[in-house]
Amino acid sequence: MRPFAIAGLQLNISGRTSNFAHICDRIEMLMHLYPWVQMVLVSELATYGGWTGNALPMPNDTLQQYSNLAAKHRIWLIPGSMYESTEQLIYNTAPVINPTGEVVCSYRKMFPFMPYEVGVTSGTEFGVFDVPDVGRFGLSICYDMWFPETSRTLAAMGAEVILHPTLTPSIDRDVELSIVRATAAMNQCFVIDINGIGDGGNGRSLLVSPTGDVLYQAGSNEELLPIEIDLDRVRRSREVGLKGLGQPLKSFRERAVEFSVYDRNSGIAAYLDTLGPLEKMERGSKAGLAFGGQAPPVVPPLTSDPSITESV
Repeated sequence: MRPFAIAGLQLNISGRTSNFAHICDRIEMLMHLYPWVQMVLVSELATYGGWTGNALPMPNDTLQQYSNLAAKHRIWLIPGSMYESTEQLIYNTAPVINPTGEVVCSYRKMFPFMPYEVGVTSGTEFGVFDVPDVGRFGLSICYDMWFPETSRTLAAMGAEVILHPTLTPSIDRDVELSIVRATAAMNQCFVIDINGIGDGGNGRSLLVSPTGDVLYQAGSNEELLPIEIDLDRVRRSREVGLKGLGQPLKSFRERAVEFSVYDRNSGIAAYLDTLGPLEKMERGSKAGLAFGGQAPPVVPPLTSDPSITESV
């Protein structure tokens, strides 16, 4: 066995004021109740809410205090994410603090929730880190998981647990929960999905096993969610198949096709250019229905690439 204890904090989050004191208080309570916990994960943008006006450069005093708290309790701490300001840009960044208080990884969200997360720049580097004698962990923030390439890459880099802080207050939470389970099954890994409540989300945080089974689903109130997982379940699933059946990672490794859709110069994804700009829907919008009074967009002809054939 490779047992490891992770706790998610599903907390009531204010959208514009500091939640730092409340987060620290809940971590103190968690460690008092469950001193066996080794890692704590908080939801997306939990500390200062989802307002870019609260962006701070990193490192900063808040991050230092989180580091002190991690060192005090000798835990791995991922305090959700914070808006990080640089000289010209803003990122949605999740730091990883080890039990000695050192920031060992900072992951910048690759897919800001456009067209709503306005003014936030996409990160371009994946976030993975190793817990010695335990295993490899990967970071994914909220909307990232809607793009399966992000999770597949983390798995290909060896991640056995995907940590997924999210801020989802909207009616698509049911869909997101399905994606969380599918991500765990397709990549044969644990997924720890932590949402906030109040301005920080509508709760229903989800802990999922490498077989896609729900280990625990929270409700819509504040909850401390400690759980011990066995990372050997990941290795076993990846070796013999999900429930002794499909072996998606090995099948992906031995694929016969290279996906030209990822080559921006291939032309195969030209249809996507007909979908219009990435912007918020306006009141009474008829986009996609009447095409603004114009003829519908013409779908580009199929590529002449002989490796791509039209199905009948």
